[in-house]
Amino acid sequence: MQHPHPPRHRTRGHRLLGGIRRWATAAAGALALTAGLAAAGPQASAASLTQVTGFGTNPGNLSMYAYVPDHLPTGAPLVVALHGCTQSASDYSSHSGWPKFADSQRFALVFPQTSSANNANSCFNWFEAGDSGRGHGEALSIRQMVDKAITQYGSDPRRVYITGLSAGGGMTANLLAAYPDVFAGGSIASGLPARCAEDLTAAYTCMYSPPDRTPAQWGDLVRSAAPAGTTSWPRVAIWQGTADTTVRPANATELRDQWTNVWGLGQTPSRTRSLTGGTTLTSYDDASGRPAVQVYSISGMAHGLAVDPGSGAEQCGTSGTYYLDTICSSLHTARFWGLDGDGGGDGGTGVLPAPTGLTVTAATDSSVGLRWNAVSGAASYRVFRDGAKVAITTSTTYTDTGLATGTAYGYTVAAVDSSGATGATGAAVTATTTGFTPTCHTASNYAHTTAGRAYASGGYTYAKGSDQAMGLWNTFTTHTLQQTSPGHYVLADSGCPA
Repeated sequence: MQHPHPPRHRTRGHRLLGGIRRWATAAAGALALTAGLAAAGPQASAASLTQVTGFGTNPGNLSMYAYVPDHLPTGAPLVVALHGCTQSASDYSSHSGWPKFADSQRFALVFPQTSSANNANSCFNWFEAGDSGRGHGEALSIRQMVDKAITQYGSDPRRVYITGLSAGGGMTANLLAAYPDVFAGGSIASGLPARCAEDLTAAYTCMYSPPDRTPAQWGDLVRSAAPAGTTSWPRVAIWQGTADTTVRPANATELRDQWTNVWGLGQTPSRTRSLTGGTTLTSYDDASGRPAVQVYSISGMAHGLAVDPGSGAEQCGTSGTYYLDTICSSLHTARFWGLDGDGGGDGGTGVLPAPTGLTVTAATDSSVGLRWNAVSGAASYRVFRDGAKVAITTSTTYTDTGLATGTAYGYTVAAVDSSGATGATGAAVTATTTGFTPTCHTASNYAHTTAGRAYASGGYTYAKGSDQAMGLWNTFTTHTLQQTSPGHYVLADSGCPA
């Protein structure tokens, strides 16, 4: 992102900052909270992306754009997507890949847009308390867009999600904290912890060297922003490149600490596995075994949104400035939210009860066998692995194949009635494949902690499992770690066996 210029004067009473902040504004021109996310590329057509007006009092002076697939049924999910600095709704729509999945998985998209009238670099003002808190400024404008979309498109108010890149990611975190009663899930790409900053100077600190607060301190910032008595929280995905020099990878660790604490979870992963594009996925499950927080760490990726151009089922988006060809983050985020399971990821919208008796019947190096009790009235069953739908079957047994060796997976099952409505999701079981293939990872201490291979304590880094000291927790100290068993890493700087 471009460095977060302070907001410009606008009719709702914001004033230009003076003195030291004028100096900081000039310095900020060389910096980047979305590091100048001025992406060149194809623009979405007017027929695809439509401006919507009359969505409320709009105290944040934002514009609303929507992408709504033809013949979208009532009760479909809604996804709100926030662009980065110097970007626009059209730019983000055409590069991010979200419209592809809105079409295939049937949900509506809203793209809020800010402008240079609000901020010199067209950043969402995530670092301004008057714009990022509940009932105020830009945050309230986005809340009003959600209300408009629910009314106009018949979206399901229980299945509203929000995602954002860089400054949009920072605003996403703040909105998840301020409106946990509105958003069922969020995805923060190259972003910042909720309420990390409330002025321009603190914004730079968060970007380059975020405060090393305890999980409880980070969690308290969310709890204090939410309505009193909140007990239900959004499920949060965190996307971060290990080579990001604009929003440092330590932010992903602090985000992980913040949202696992909000959920009442520890910081020890439920499981870690490898995805395409050099991506490591670390999951933190709730009491039912469903992922509540997931961290996607992309080895060697700089600042930007992860896309994977191409026509394949798991590809999306177009590459450009700060749209980086690695992995389709929109697909994996949609899966995490359960959008590919007709609501199955959120417990379903049908009336059938959850299947009982889910058990693991077998496990090999690459497969897991499952069995569960039949549900009266079920026409089929949806099987979910780590929150993502992997199969639809009419049987009460299923064998999941093509899995990694020595890896733990979480499974749930939901019944589907004859109309196609998915019922409640049953209790989760964990299955671990047999065998183990050692792997080696060379990265900075920040990257190792973000990927779940190490942990930070008192400013120092230690290998997960072996607890070997790795030195200072920063982006300058590099080590090679060998994973010798699930969740266990040892230093291997002198050489790592193939």
